[in-house]
Amino acid sequence: MADHKTDIDGVTGVATTGHVWDGIRELNTPLPRWWLWLFYITIVWSIGYWVVYPSWPLISSYTNGTFNWHSREALVSDLAELKTQRGPLFERLAAATVQEIAADPQLVDFARAVGKTAFAENCAPCHGAGGQGGKGYAHLADDDWLWGGSLAQIEHTIRHGVRSADTNTRRSVMPAFGRDGVLQRPDVHAVAYYVRSLSGLPVEPGSDVARGKAVYAQSCAGCHGPEGKGNRDLGAPNLTDAIWLYGSDEATIVDGIWNGRAAVMPAWEGRLDDVTVKALTVYVHALGGGEK
Repeated sequence: MADHKTDIDGVTGVATTGHVWDGIRELNTPLPRWWLWLFYITIVWSIGYWVVYPSWPLISSYTNGTFNWHSREALVSDLAELKTQRGPLFERLAAATVQEIAADPQLVDFARAVGKTAFAENCAPCHGAGGQGGKGYAHLADDDWLWGGSLAQIEHTIRHGVRSADTNTRRSVMPAFGRDGVLQRPDVHAVAYYVRSLSGLPVEPGSDVARGKAVYAQSCAGCHGPEGKGNRDLGAPNLTDAIWLYGSDEATIVDGIWNGRAAVMPAWEGRLDDVTVKALTVYVHALGGGEK
């Protein structure tokens, strides 16, 4: 409830605003003079900003201000200066192969810096900010590579992608064994049990692992190898380690065997310039899992 009657507080001797809440009266305490002066100064300062800097919108443009300074022009100037400073290093990157870059400490440091920025802008949405990957997206900081982790192999994958429209793309398809009628449901479950056993994962008691092994030998060994070690030429993963692109639970494995896998990584050649592709290659190789 608000009582607008002005009164004098008996304790402090200060007039009240007349507002009362639950028996508590609000004192009409004036603001400190120093605070008021600062407030007035900020008003005067803001008027000065309106005069010297671009601020007020007009019908088709805006006021330029007496300083005629524009943040966009300053940014463009700073970028041009940075480009001039980095020009010689960019030229050296453009002329060198990724192997030559890796052998030059100065070029390596520069390529990693350029590659880190390019990775954040183009690759992190799928592979994560630190290359940690996610379900269906490769972890780039470990030592497990579907298509190989050397500089040349990484560069090829970045340039041409996986199952992309590029003529030199990495090509492989995990067939939809169940959906296409190649295997029946019991066979799919049996081979899923066997695949889990290859990496030491537990299987349900009574699972027909022997049947799964026979199905694997007939339908899967051609790509993943007779011992499940994988095949980098085909992008077939190693099934005996603890690294799983889509997950290692039974339902996920059954789904992959039944419906197949055919994820696409875009080809970055043409989307990114040659220097950026090389820098990305060096950066990804340095994330932690690169190979000789």
